[in-house]
Amino acid sequence: MSRADLSAPQGHGEPRDRPQTARTRRTTFRATLLRNELLTTFRRWRTLALLAVLAAVPVLVGIAVKIETSDGSSAGPGGGGPAFISQITNNGLFLVFTALAATLPFFLPMAIGVVAGDAIAGEADSGTLRYLLVAPAGRSRLLLTKYVTVVVFCLAATLVVAVSALTVGALLFPLGDLTTISGTQISFAEGLGRALLIALAVAASLIGVAALGLFVSTMTGSGIAAMATTVGLLITVQILDQIPQLHALQPYFFSHYWLSFADLMREPVYWDDLTKNLGLQALYAAVFGSAAWARFTAKDVTA
Repeated sequence: MSRADLSAPQGHGEPRDRPQTARTRRTTFRATLLRNELLTTFRRWRTLALLAVLAAVPVLVGIAVKIETSDGSSAGPGGGGPAFISQITNNGLFLVFTALAATLPFFLPMAIGVVAGDAIAGEADSGTLRYLLVAPAGRSRLLLTKYVTVVVFCLAATLVVAVSALTVGALLFPLGDLTTISGTQISFAEGLGRALLIALAVAASLIGVAALGLFVSTMTGSGIAAMATTVGLLITVQILDQIPQLHALQPYFFSHYWLSFADLMREPVYWDDLTKNLGLQALYAAVFGSAAWARFTAKDVTA
């Protein structure tokens, strides 16, 4: 639009429409930026490989339990497996809970750490970050888009595990009403609802890791270094969380309440550890998200 067009007299409706048009354009641009970022992330071979590995874990667990119990024995608590594993042979829906318990300590956070660590550093490493900042998105909006993309990946990765486990559980084991940890019976439909709630709780448990990985990603221009550092921090924190002498600090580690999702299988549901977990993840997201914003908005981007 030329300067003459800007200075020309406008009709009664146009001054009111112009701010609305500007807002619409900004909203459209933000949606386009997020859509492009999501497509770029989920089309990468690395991302697809991570999701494939996550989908394979329930398959391996289900086959292992099926082979172990093929002679009529029970995969009982004495086997030392993840929570719910003793119930898989009675109801395949328990494979969902077992698979999430098996992947949450390492596989899921590792996948999140790889994607989050590569979010900014990977762009800088490939030389595309400077071109992204030329667009009218701004650094804050670009960083927020990157974080939302990682959070979407958290949800997608968790659902991949849950759906894979549900499919394998239905193929290898019977389905039906199930018994909660408290010993009460609930219908299969209610069990599916709780499985969905558990998947959402597991995904929410990873938003702190996503913010941590994004912060690390703003600290370096090497995608590999950012991914390795994030995964290394994940492993270190979980080791520290197992040392008895650090019991006073452990409630503040982001991984401490990860397995609290099991309380959703109680009747009534125990909410104490679940709410502590969500609050802790929100705190980590706020602290490391703010640190990432402070670092990225002041960073001298040369790549």
